[in-house]
Amino acid sequence: MFKNYFLVLIFLAFLCSCGSNAIYKVEGKLTNLTDSLVYIVYEGSGDRVMDSVVCLSPGKFKFELDQEGFNSATLFFEHRTKPVTVYLEPQQKISITGDIVYPQLLHIKGGRINDKLAGFYKSISSLIKEQADLRIALAETNDATSGNTDLSSKLTNVGHQIEESALAYICDNPKEGAAVVLIESYFVVPDDTRKLDELLAVLDPQLKNFYLVKELSEYSVRAKRTALGAEAPEFAVKNIYGKSFTLDSLGADYKLLAFIAPWCEMCQTDILHLDKVVTKYKEEELDVLLVSLDADSHEVRDLLKKDSIQWNVVTDSANQAAILFDLYNVSALPRCFLIDENDKIILKTDNGAEIMQTLDNLLYKED
Repeated sequence: MFKNYFLVLIFLAFLCSCGSNAIYKVEGKLTNLTDSLVYIVYEGSGDRVMDSVVCLSPGKFKFELDQEGFNSATLFFEHRTKPVTVYLEPQQKISITGDIVYPQLLHIKGGRINDKLAGFYKSISSLIKEQADLRIALAETNDATSGNTDLSSKLTNVGHQIEESALAYICDNPKEGAAVVLIESYFVVPDDTRKLDELLAVLDPQLKNFYLVKELSEYSVRAKRTALGAEAPEFAVKNIYGKSFTLDSLGADYKLLAFIAPWCEMCQTDILHLDKVVTKYKEEELDVLLVSLDADSHEVRDLLKKDSIQWNVVTDSANQAAILFDLYNVSALPRCFLIDENDKIILKTDNGAEIMQTLDNLLYKED
């Protein structure tokens, strides 16, 4: 009898050990979570996998993935407004606990990078909490009062203190993957790679093959490619009417590439003042090419029939817009590049008024 009971226990233990062959496991129990739907996006080697779950009990969730090759995963809470990134290691379970009101102070356990980052954020927890509280207070203050200005000033000051703490950690821990994460989090500036390059040089050479170091190094190269004064990258695309365009075929003295998307409110041509830009300057003075992430060229053509301006638009049919977005290192929308007669980038902006002011100075400076 005892022998049979012992065999049953062994069999049950075997079943438990074989119950899940997941390579990556992420689970958590959060407080103050009001939305029970949680999303996750796994990333690695150019691949992405998305999943979602509904918490079976308040704040409790669990994700498993049996596909290899992922480096990180970003979870989205509270109607996707609060992202939290974790760093993956095969067969290493990651647990997330804490108050979702302060995402950076969640306790993330499992894997060396997560543990190191948790220790860093714990060491500056008062600053992280103050930053979060100031952002909440500022979001609730809509008018441009002195109180609003004071909140903005305090928020900027706290941000500087957090950056100083991150910088100290990076310099003190140049062999840690967590240091690379902090570089990405606090020192990537789209139009200026000097600090990024400086900090990448601080890292220990043994990290050169770490995926995030490679990504940041590649980002720096791309950013330099479209820095002010750089020669604008050449391209070959077709607009929504099938007409081919290259940078050289835009024959005006100045060329404007405007990167937009249909869901971006600030990208509307009137809000961006592109309608004023197009109508103000002669064809020989300025060529404008809109690069939109619209996927349906037919729909765009139908919409343009109602517009008094004949826009020159490249959409994402045949992946054209995506290629240009990558070529010009566009990571935020809207984004405009003003290019001179020598194909040099002379302005990067999201402000149509700034475009007109720059063109006025260039075209009419003798008037």
